[in-house]
Amino acid sequence: MQLKDLLLAPQLSGEEVASLLSPYGFEEIKRADTNLQLIAEEPRVRQFFAEILEDFLSPLGQTAEPDRGLNDFERFTRAAISKTQLFSYLRDDPATVSRAATIFGGSAFLAEILIRNPEYFYWVFDPAVLKGHRSRREIARDFSQALRLLKTKEDRLDLLRAFKRKEILRIGVRDLLREASVEETLTELSELAEVLIQKAYEICDRGLRERYGIPSYRDRSGRRVRTGFTIIAMGKLGGGELNFSSDVDLLYLYATRTGRTSGVRGEAASRIANADYFRRLAQQITAALNTATGQGYVYRVDLRLRPEGEKGLIVQPLQGYRRYYATRGETWERLSLLKAWPAGGDRSLGREFLKRVIPFLYGKPFGLPGLQEVGALKARIDEKIDLSKQTENHVKLGRGGIREIEFIVQALQIYFGAKHPAIRERNTLKAIEKLSRSKFLSKEDSRSLKEAYLFLRNAENKLQVVNDSQTHLLPIDPKGVRACALRLGYRDEATTFAQDQLMRDYRAHTGRVHTLFRLLFGTPSQWPAFQKKPR
Repeated sequence: MQLKDLLLAPQLSGEEVASLLSPYGFEEIKRADTNLQLIAEEPRVRQFFAEILEDFLSPLGQTAEPDRGLNDFERFTRAAISKTQLFSYLRDDPATVSRAATIFGGSAFLAEILIRNPEYFYWVFDPAVLKGHRSRREIARDFSQALRLLKTKEDRLDLLRAFKRKEILRIGVRDLLREASVEETLTELSELAEVLIQKAYEICDRGLRERYGIPSYRDRSGRRVRTGFTIIAMGKLGGGELNFSSDVDLLYLYATRTGRTSGVRGEAASRIANADYFRRLAQQITAALNTATGQGYVYRVDLRLRPEGEKGLIVQPLQGYRRYYATRGETWERLSLLKAWPAGGDRSLGREFLKRVIPFLYGKPFGLPGLQEVGALKARIDEKIDLSKQTENHVKLGRGGIREIEFIVQALQIYFGAKHPAIRERNTLKAIEKLSRSKFLSKEDSRSLKEAYLFLRNAENKLQVVNDSQTHLLPIDPKGVRACALRLGYRDEATTFAQDQLMRDYRAHTGRVHTLFRLLFGTPSQWPAFQKKPR
């Protein structure tokens, strides 16, 4: 009896069906068989599917969720414009059969995108798309071309959501199939976000200009010039290392409080203060990114890194930021500003902002008190994580997790960055390399931090791509750990299971990170770079 008999042989018994399907990891054999029969309802499709069944079920059986994957694949085939065309295509392309099985069994989120937009299937598995990196310029060009066809603001904003869904599918498929490195995935996610944030700004600014005219002010020579507005990315986006389900941390600022808009001819009330214009612009951009419609949402926006946090103004002039950081800025804000980067709007104003915060970042004393303050900040995080019993499995905030790597890197940058500008860097991996070249990290320690960071960020992405959820927790149940291990590419070996290999590596990486963290923030005098007393 062969596997294709599931589709071609008449009236197999339950025992025969179970013997054929059990090797492929299905827990609900009857339901799996039902899905196969539903897929193969049409005679020609049945014949085509029978020919590729082994090629499909073998990789599906190696995924985290074969049962759900097959069920989603059945839903996808129902959504396809032509089942016959689909299976004819798959029969002629064995590589796509295997890749499709891996995606459907690996991510419910990506499967849902394909079910909703089955036409994306041929596009995303095209080798040119699958194996190629799309630059920020290419993404922006394609968005702009699609935007020309749309007339209303609502339709343009919905294009942001639909466009993101298609690009996230591409990035997620490349990541899950390991066609892209961890660094490439983080970069592509960040570049996509920058494009969509810029386009959200352009759409919202266009609507406001049509209603209120152009915001401007008189410069020192008396000339009237347009007032610049910029969006500063912070956090992972600022560092060019965004996750699949990250919030985007943003600051909004404009050039100067003085001035008014030009107004619309014939409407005196349409001339408003710049401060009012940019407040409305910031609110509209936030809503454009945050609001969910039938097309989904673009990004969750987090504005809590702005001065005064949730109580502060949503947007301030450049001078307001300068004054705040000079008089009231705290150590944690110095850490966060290391990742600041213009993500939209007037990039020259954004670069001016980066220059203005340099004295706050590197001109103020830091030293051992600064290290102690960062250590105390992590201790407060640990208290919260301990209460929720997530210390051992929180990839981001747990012991030896991503946050400890970031704190090590950022503290060293601020401590030594005043006299050593070469180590100033917003991207964590690049910062590790620069710290190593400048001898503030040993080669061994920099290698440990880099390997751990890539491992943890890869794990974080695989956790989030499952259901597009903002989770940072490794599962604690055996089944969940195994599913995560399979998504990460672990496989059972003669002496160890995939899930045991994952946890072995996780403990090794986090253990090395935490050892370095305790050394730097617990006994800094023993850190080699401090023994040289470069400050």
